[in-house]
Amino acid sequence: MKTALIIGTRGSELAHVQAGIVRHALQAVEPKLQIQVKIIRTYGDVNQQPIPLDTIGKGWFTKEIERALLDGSIDLAVHSLKDLAHEIPAGLHIGAHLPREDARDVLITKHGESLEELPRGAIIGTDSLRRQTQMCALRPDVKAQSLRGNVLTRLKKLSSENYNAIILAAAGLKRLGLENRITRYFDPIEMTPAPGQGILALQAKQNGAELQQLLAAINDPDATHAAHIERSFSRVLGGGCKSPTGAYAFRDGDECRFIGMRADANMKIVREEMRAPWQKSAHLGETLAQKFLDI
Repeated sequence: MKTALIIGTRGSELAHVQAGIVRHALQAVEPKLQIQVKIIRTYGDVNQQPIPLDTIGKGWFTKEIERALLDGSIDLAVHSLKDLAHEIPAGLHIGAHLPREDARDVLITKHGESLEELPRGAIIGTDSLRRQTQMCALRPDVKAQSLRGNVLTRLKKLSSENYNAIILAAAGLKRLGLENRITRYFDPIEMTPAPGQGILALQAKQNGAELQQLLAAINDPDATHAAHIERSFSRVLGGGCKSPTGAYAFRDGDECRFIGMRADANMKIVREEMRAPWQKSAHLGETLAQKFLDI
């Protein structure tokens, strides 16, 4: 059994917390495992240009970490699944998904106002076209403005710059213990999350048998199942890089409920929910995506 492991991750406070979650899960299975965390700066961390992040492709936040896996300088990578491209480099695979944190998007306002109380023309900070499009459907009179940086940086900019509110993922705020900052949780039927939002994906080399056994022991089957449905929806639609795309699959008793969303070239939102028995729902993402393509 492995006795030492190097985990690679990005350098934000949230990335540190997420690496700690993985460390705890692994050491619960193998208490003697020595784990080191290595910080890797990605192109997306360095490049802070105001570019809509869901138009640039996912590699901005993962390529450098994947190179470190391939050259052996780290053993395991921790990714937010929503940042991970569909195309995994040859020789790598996703070895596990950890239990999902809250997948919803949330609103944080400067002075604690509700969404309805924000003034006409209020400035909402986000770089996601998916969030911008759905927010405009809820409040057509507000304005989206570029907002880059990690969670703590964005919260600081909300306080110090000309934003009335910002939109973030609930998962990151909860992992940082900052859920008290949340003004409103958006229902996935009004703001459908990014595919994989709230799920941590653990990436490793395919040929590491001992590590694969460890990862299998901490894998969450429900998160893996939801990830497959959501990412297959996005993949069939073209990866979500050219038009706003949202996807959320979750267990409701013995049933899977899947919400898929896409906006067309005119930013008109198409959204639909499909259901199937949980054990027979792996097809839902591809089925709904194909239906959207046929419209």
